[in-house]
Amino acid sequence: MTRIAIVGAGAAAAAAASRIDTAHEDISVTVLEKSRGLCGRAATRRRDGSRYDYGANYVKDADDRVVELLTETLETDGLVDITEPIWTFDGEGTVSEGRKTDEQKMTYRDGLTQLAKRLFARTDATIHRETRVQTLRRDGETWHLEDTAGTVWGPFDVVLLNPPAPQTAELVRTAEWDSDRREPLLEAVDAVPYRTIWTGVLHYPFDLEVPYYGLVNTDKAHEIGWISREECKPGHVPDGESLLIVQANHEWSVDHYDADPDANLEELASLTADVLGDERLLEPDWTDHQGWRYAQPEAAVDREPLRQAEAEGLYCLGDWVAGEARVHAAVRNGLEVGDRVVSEESNVDCHVG
Repeated sequence: MTRIAIVGAGAAAAAAASRIDTAHEDISVTVLEKSRGLCGRAATRRRDGSRYDYGANYVKDADDRVVELLTETLETDGLVDITEPIWTFDGEGTVSEGRKTDEQKMTYRDGLTQLAKRLFARTDATIHRETRVQTLRRDGETWHLEDTAGTVWGPFDVVLLNPPAPQTAELVRTAEWDSDRREPLLEAVDAVPYRTIWTGVLHYPFDLEVPYYGLVNTDKAHEIGWISREECKPGHVPDGESLLIVQANHEWSVDHYDADPDANLEELASLTADVLGDERLLEPDWTDHQGWRYAQPEAAVDREPLRQAEAEGLYCLGDWVAGEARVHAAVRNGLEVGDRVVSEESNVDCHVG
């Protein structure tokens, strides 16, 4: 039996686990996730009858294989479309109608985290939450992992690393792994720049009468980069209420990351009220927030060192490997990595046979 460990339970990890587990019977998959949730930045919370995606917002229909996965392979119960369009605003806060597009925006009535939950549900993978891996160790032909509590996991024949590039780089940097492939891999992963995003969640006990789902700042000259309305997602917000997801731009987020959250939320509410031209938005009746230090990769990784490391059973996956900070890109990359793991293990089986 081939023993596989996956570090992190993001969308790419879930897609890879689903591909591997359903294609190969003689494989065991163990997932070690540092948080209590699944699907990484495609995260969902619930409060006062509302549910909201406070990281990634939806899945685009930009990849045929991913669309087929969501609409044909997985259960489609609760899969919904966001039909309202995305408009734009500039550094002065001037809102303009966005370009017309037939792009489909998909999520779930129970939130985007359903994507990972449904993918993992197709597998026999064992998932250990609140388990943060801090050390990789190569022992001959196998791998061991040690978490922050001192528990050693393994041996594993294959390890998949799904954390954001900076955290993956730290695992590679501190790994007990004597190989010529290590330094090129570390240099490649360490070079991926990341955008930090501080997200505010603002709830209001009234409807907003605007014709769009989201607003994106196109000139990157405003403190806010994105505003979206969760009430446009079927099943997310009770009728007669509004719930805004407000994502600050990178510079503002870095400057305010460790500031008082209440002060941050007050400032974001003020900025949002200015953009939408509605003073009622100055006073939300409840709020939430999340800082994403490693929110979105801003450049593609050099894939050659990653492919070289795969010869020793170490795989990297995620949106930063795909080179695009989108959920569909992470899922596609997870499927592709899963394909390679399955192919490699099938080749080993044939050779042994």
